[in-house]
Amino acid sequence: MEKFPMTPRGLDALQKELKLLKSEERPSIIRAIAEAREHGDLSENAEYHSAREKQSFVEGRIKELEGLISLAEVIDPAKLSGPIKFGATVTLVDEETEEERTYQIVGEQEADIENGLLNIKSPLARALIGKEQGDSVEVRTPGGTRDYEVTLVEYK
Repeated sequence: MEKFPMTPRGLDALQKELKLLKSEERPSIIRAIAEAREHGDLSENAEYHSAREKQSFVEGRIKELEGLISLAEVIDPAKLSGPIKFGATVTLVDEETEEERTYQIVGEQEADIENGLLNIKSPLARALIGKEQGDSVEVRTPGGTRDYEVTLVEYK
């Protein structure tokens, strides 16, 4: 299986979610199923079916998280430097609107564009890889072509 890059913060978030599911969600669902069974006929028991459905979802997510954690290749951005690569925090200025944005290039599993975490496989991240402070970048996106200037590259 192919490993995928992840920051220490991203790995920590996955581990916390896994711990929560195993220590709180799973026992809670088991109690809900036991209570629903006490109400008798399971074929018409909506509480039972709802709890079983939730159990199926939680168990699937636990398996998914365990797989993701086992395949994670943790890369600490604080130990990196140089041109833009995975983990870089990049400040860009849109050359048309002069709007400034800051993103950190992260793995697929931890990407969250609303919080400035840019998926390494996104068109913008792919265009930024290898560039340096002061470079201009042309990005082709579904919404059209945009030009950005890289004003700052940090590894933190």
